[in-house]
Order: sequence, then C-alpha cells, then structure tokens
Amino acid sequence: MAGNTSTAGATVTSRVLAIIGAFDERHRVLTLSELARRADLPVATVHRLTAELVAGQALARRPDGRFVVGRLLWEAGLRAPIEGRLKQAAEPFLHDVYAATLATVHLAVRDEAKVLYVERMAGRASVPIVSTVGSRLPLHCTGVGKVLLAHAPAEVVDTAMGDLIRITPHTITSADVLRRQLETIRRDGYATTSEEMSPGACSLAVPVMPSSDPDSVVAAIGVVVPTLKRDRQRLLAALSVAARGIGRQL
Repeated sequence: MAGNTSTAGATVTSRVLAIIGAFDERHRVLTLSELARRADLPVATVHRLTAELVAGQALARRPDGRFVVGRLLWEAGLRAPIEGRLKQAAEPFLHDVYAATLATVHLAVRDEAKVLYVERMAGRASVPIVSTVGSRLPLHCTGVGKVLLAHAPAEVVDTAMGDLIRITPHTITSADVLRRQLETIRRDGYATTSEEMSPGACSLAVPVMPSSDPDSVVAAIGVVVPTLKRDRQRLLAALSVAARGIGRQL
C-alpha cells in the first residue's frame, strides 16, 4: 500500500507510483475502486491517471474494465540491470536442469531480507509449492533463500534472524540452529530444506557467482522435489554445472 498519498501536496509522480505499486503477486488484476483503495487515492484521481497510463501502455485495461500491468512496465522490468540480464543468461541452463530432473527449478535473488523469485520452471509432475515469479518469501525456509542468506551481509543476517516465522512444523525458527546451517552452507557450497516452506516439498540450491568475481554471490538456483533421500548427488551435479555456466555468462 502506498501510504499517505491522498494528502495534499502529493506529487503526480508519487500518485502514479502508488497506482503501479498497488499491483503485486496476489493482486495482478484490479478494478478502479480496488486500485484507488490500495493506492490510497481518490477514485477520480485514479480514473484520470489510469487513463494516461493505459494510453502510454504502462497499464492495460481488460474488456471487463479491470486493470493489469502493461507492456511498457513488463519490458522495462526485463531491462533491470540485475534481474533482466541474469534471467536472460540463466534461462538456457535452467531449461537444462529442468530437462535433467523434471523438478521445479528456481532462479532467485535477495531483495533486502527476502528472497525474490526471478524465474520458475515447473511441469505437471512437479511438487505443488507456493513460489511464483515475482513473489518474495522468507530467506530462512527456502533452499535458494538459505544460500542467499549464507552469503548476505551481517546486518541482513541479523534482520532475518529476528523474524524467523514458522511456516510449517518443520520450519527452522531457532537462530542458533540457522546460524549453524549457514556455516555448513558456506562450507559445502549448497543448501537444503525439508518441508520447511511447503509440506511434502524438499529443496536443494547452490549459489551463482560470476566467473570474474567468484567471491560475489549474485543469485541462487535450486530444485524442489518430494524427497532428497535419493538422487541428491545427481541433482547437485546438475545445479552446479548450471550455476557455473550462468556465472560464465555473467
């Protein structure tokens, strides 16, 4: 939600940003009144600004009158300096991992104290999970999140440790246990989870490091499977090969 943007003195730019910010993973399609409520703006203001945004293709209006993000914003997102270039470099390697494993495959980056999913590939045989492209989830209970947290600055780790919410009965909520896990992740080069985010889902993830700066972790890739009791080494090998390939492209 945009906050106090309906107060006098709010700029046109802040109002436009509030409208765009009203869309998120759970609110992809919005009516005019829903946009006004989520942006904290008068309906008349939103009506006027959405007309201009639709004309400029920043938003699109469906036949039923509801609004969705438009082509202009979608194309701009693809040009983001990290996410856009990373996704383009990673896609062929993610396809390789998916073809080799038939598991759900994730590409993710850290967004402050959350994990942001940049790409997701899944088939009909994949394990049902909550992640979608563009969603942000806690770092401490996902494989890709733990990889990113293990290589995050100390202040980010401290922030994450202060908000270890329990998602499932298997979620790690002890800061001491999680810190020991992060040490193991840095030592072994990969992270695992077991039903910590979604019941019946286990994950395995590795860091992505540019070959020109091997000490810098810019992303993580991972797979989600029903169990890690079998094929762990095969999954790890596929992810490691892909991570090195992405690193070379970056």
